[in-house]
Amino acid sequence: MEKIVERQRQFFYSNETKSYSFRKRQLQTLHQMMKKHERAFLRALRNDLQKSEHEAFTTELGIIHQELRYVMNNLSKWMKRTNVSAPFTHQGTKNYIHYEPYGVTLIIAPWNYPVQLAIVPVIGALAAGNTVILKPSEFAPTVASLLERLVKKYFSEDVFTVVNGDRTVSERLLNERFDKIFFTGSSDVGKIVMERASKHLTPVTLELGGKSPAIVDKTAHLTLSAKRIAWGKFTNAGQTCVAPDYLYVHEDIYRSFVKRLTEQIITLYSKAPLQNKSYTRIINEDHFQRLTSFIHDKNILFGGKSDTSTLRIEPTLITDVNWEDDVMQNEIFGPILPILRFNDIDDVIYTLQRKEKPLALYYFGAKDETKEKIINHLSFGGGAINDTLYHLANYHLPFGGVGQSGFGNYHGKHSFETFSHKKSIMEQTTKFDLPIRYPGSKIRTFLAKKILKK
Repeated sequence: MEKIVERQRQFFYSNETKSYSFRKRQLQTLHQMMKKHERAFLRALRNDLQKSEHEAFTTELGIIHQELRYVMNNLSKWMKRTNVSAPFTHQGTKNYIHYEPYGVTLIIAPWNYPVQLAIVPVIGALAAGNTVILKPSEFAPTVASLLERLVKKYFSEDVFTVVNGDRTVSERLLNERFDKIFFTGSSDVGKIVMERASKHLTPVTLELGGKSPAIVDKTAHLTLSAKRIAWGKFTNAGQTCVAPDYLYVHEDIYRSFVKRLTEQIITLYSKAPLQNKSYTRIINEDHFQRLTSFIHDKNILFGGKSDTSTLRIEPTLITDVNWEDDVMQNEIFGPILPILRFNDIDDVIYTLQRKEKPLALYYFGAKDETKEKIINHLSFGGGAINDTLYHLANYHLPFGGVGQSGFGNYHGKHSFETFSHKKSIMEQTTKFDLPIRYPGSKIRTFLAKKILKK
């Protein structure tokens, strides 16, 4: 680990990574690698998670292609120094922000979207002029192995390398001194990453999770809301950090909405999802057992079946839950959707204000007044009105959490900025020198007070 980090650090000191031509070349190489080996990535995702080609492309590879194109088309503009204004006291100066790379960066990726959530941060790190050490998740071993093999083939280890292994490898990496750490995963592990980074005061971006609510008001378009919630929750079998974790449904539309939601689940995943080859499996047996422990016959509204041999769990709707139940204590991260009822939106707001801040929130309804109340009264990383998940695919929007759901953000220009230090520079003129800042006379003190009090 020491040799890998030191080798990249010495290369970074050469200043070669900072030129536009070098950065653009790395991004072009990455784009070439992703395009040429698309089928290999699709096979790897199928092997690790049983992802269908459609889901793998729309939620992983397609997002990477879009991100790469957008970043490459705008990188030269982002790299330019940004001129800023100066107050009267700074007459004669030139002031600007210079974006500089941090240096050697560590990116730790999760297993649920093992390609997208590994490569998209890498795009930002390379665009900003850093070197990268990527640690993929050992729980998606086929993807991790493929990334290691391809990155070794296409990139110099001085610039970008992949380190594979279990949690002990991650721990060894975190013992090293990095200039920036980017972590995606659980809040519990995020705390460990932050603690390790604090030893060197290393800046950290944490992309975590939380219990993201979806609120369905009585003014919502019921069929379309049901369709978008079913898609957002059960894509990747619910193993998505921004998936709706639970629903609040208005009492007046509860029965009608549940009926439409079950219809949409059947439309998307068939009447026999456990036999549907396009339906993703649970990542491993431990996670499978944890999820099935949340399902009790008395609470099931729809679904509830599972298959240990294939690690699949049906899209499942459950009711009669409260905040003391196990299923409501932590992020579910699976295809189980608890549904709670409400009569007054103010009661929902009151409850959610006292919970940890989630990574996402979704509101379905037609009243602007209620929409604005939700946005202004509740804190969450980001979200959508009358939709789920789709906001994270817009590279113009910063994606990230707040509080327990993480801090820092990325995507598009925000990735470039996340992996860059904004260096403030003031160039002072030598043609004249304003005397008021220097002590020595009452008139200077008088003038300084007059100017600075304006």
